Amino acid sequence: MDFLPFYQDYLQSALSKSKFLLLHILVWLLQVHKQVRIERLAAYLPIPILYESRRKKIQRFLVEPCLSLVLFWFPLIKLIVEREFKPGSRLTLVLDRTQWKDKNVFMISVVWRKRSLPIYWVLLEKKGSSNVKEQIALIRPVLRLFSHYELVVLGDREFHGVELSYWLKKRNRTAKNPIYFAFRERKDVYIRRSKNNQKRFQDLNLIPGIKVFEKNIFVTKQKGFGRFNVLAYQKRKYKNHTEEEPWFIITNLDDASEVIKYYKMRGGIEAMFRDYKSGGYNLEGSKASITRLTNLILLIAIAYTTSALKGKSIKNQGYQKYISRLTDPKRQVRRHSDFWVGLYGQSWILAWDFCSFITEELMKLNWHKINEYKRGLKALIAIS
Repeated sequence: MDFLPFYQDYLQSALSKSKFLLLHILVWLLQVHKQVRIERLAAYLPIPILYESRRKKIQRFLVEPCLSLVLFWFPLIKLIVEREFKPGSRLTLVLDRTQWKDKNVFMISVVWRKRSLPIYWVLLEKKGSSNVKEQIALIRPVLRLFSHYELVVLGDREFHGVELSYWLKKRNRTAKNPIYFAFRERKDVYIRRSKNNQKRFQDLNLIPGIKVFEKNIFVTKQKGFGRFNVLAYQKRKYKNHTEEEPWFIITNLDDASEVIKYYKMRGGIEAMFRDYKSGGYNLEGSKASITRLTNLILLIAIAYTTSALKGKSIKNQGYQKYISRLTDPKRQVRRHSDFWVGLYGQSWILAWDFCSFITEELMKLNWHKINEYKRGLKALIAIS
């Protein structure tokens, strides 16, 4: 796998030559074998030394101080975001946590083309939800990193929305650009319109499909959190499917339809997590330590963003039809994401490199299809 030119330039400047080459090999192995277990990577590592030496070499690399997320990954993801989003435009950031067997990963990502790109993550050394201090610690450096963009921060019911919203509201007073938020709340949270008019979200009489949007009202019985805008929304029944519970969202956005549009974007990080796990890189199979696992996720982040951007390029060039099916009768949208098109495209190139002699012999036996082969070879060269 060849890195995109700006990846190559940055990685070569940030790492010594030996570390850059080892990183290049490891990311290539992730793309080809879709495994992050150190034992598997050691088995595949094409360096002519003992297996145990290869395993220890990978383990040592994964605790290198140069792989610090803030010092190493932040500049690269900032480059990616600045290439994909216009300066001063609005970024949608999503908070989410996922439990992968015994691994509790807490991450913030940026929504991009119906997927998410990872920005910052920590492994929680406990089971269950994160607390407000952990959430603020994850968000704060990301707000600094993208202070030149308008930001919308999204989170589900886990994220103590009232406390976190209050912190973001205070942060807005000194921010260069606006920071918006939309956090889903539990149904037992109180809203208060006046001293004698308060009720829980669950007591609102909602009509499916009708938005209830109120501005500048108190949320919870606790004093000191101030006022927020509140959206209550129950989706209509669609194809015999109904949402289990209504959405109760606190926000500082001023338009109900905009709140719904942004909150729906949360699905991007869930799709990304599927790609990280059994759908792509099988991260849940790793038994590495906290530091090594954090940096294995870093390797996946490099591989994932490379594939996603490559897939976008393939689609823009019009060569997706050589990589995957464009349509499916049961789908209203294209079948494969940018990530999967990029990953499959790389597999196609690798297969050609490995089997080119055999394939050329096969092509000679089907000479009547030579024009189709030429067009395919043009596509293969273009995406290489």
